Amino acid sequence: MTSGRIDALYRIVVTALLACTGLAQAAGGAAPSFQGHWQQGGLIVGHAAPGTRVTLDGRALRVSPDGWFVFGFHRDDPAQVTLVYMPPGGAPVTQRHAVQQRQYAVQRIDRLPGNMVSPSPDIQRRIDEEAARVKASRAMDSDLPGFHEGFVWPVQGRVTSVYGSQRILNGVPKQPHYGIDIAAPTGTPELATAAGIVRLADRDQHLTGGTIIVDHGGGVSSTYLHLSKVLVKVGDTVAQGARIGLVGATGRATGPHLCFRYNWFDARLDPQLLLPAQPARPGKKTKELGS
Repeated sequence: MTSGRIDALYRIVVTALLACTGLAQAAGGAAPSFQGHWQQGGLIVGHAAPGTRVTLDGRALRVSPDGWFVFGFHRDDPAQVTLVYMPPGGAPVTQRHAVQQRQYAVQRIDRLPGNMVSPSPDIQRRIDEEAARVKASRAMDSDLPGFHEGFVWPVQGRVTSVYGSQRILNGVPKQPHYGIDIAAPTGTPELATAAGIVRLADRDQHLTGGTIIVDHGGGVSSTYLHLSKVLVKVGDTVAQGARIGLVGATGRATGPHLCFRYNWFDARLDPQLLLPAQPARPGKKTKELGS
């Protein structure tokens, strides 16, 4: 066989191998990429080939036309989750991921007046009605892209209370703290942490006073509590960094601050895992990310 024929045969073989490789990649697709924290309170933003279907523990996730999806972990979620992705034209691929477990601070306070532990029936009805509106606002599964475009601090200030801590009042375990408290003077502007649509804008909830919830897509929302003034209304579209309210001490608050929260549907997330480090302030020490 002449060298010319060998070269021609070599080119045919290489071309066939490359074609087979391309077909295999098209059928199997690349595995999704992830960013975020695989731990209780963390948020995972994923990206896969367009047309990929994804489930988390059997729950179908919204995947955008360009391949973005998101999911999060509640304060007490189990130590492992199962992710299944189905690339277009390929077979399902199963991945099991460990979820880091965390320890949370618990504070016991006894000998409190009864009305500080158990509200009256009328007040409890109001609390329940307001909680139902909050839950409905966080149930949105929109196609907004804000969740994968990054987050900014809604207010700059000292973090005075962290995610996950819990109080036991007169022996009764109360709901854990599902956000962070950021100290700031009354009237300080509060900014939208990411682009989205306002789903709740209440000026006087019993427990949380001025309350705003913004939808960022894929079930991710941010919540702003104890505002002295609400500057937006339900249905407003807000850009990242837009002024949406003012810091206050409304509702059950002992001083001016922002109680700030993230959710993935009903899973409560740790804001300090999602936000960048605060810029250093002269003469101040900022809390470390994830503390």
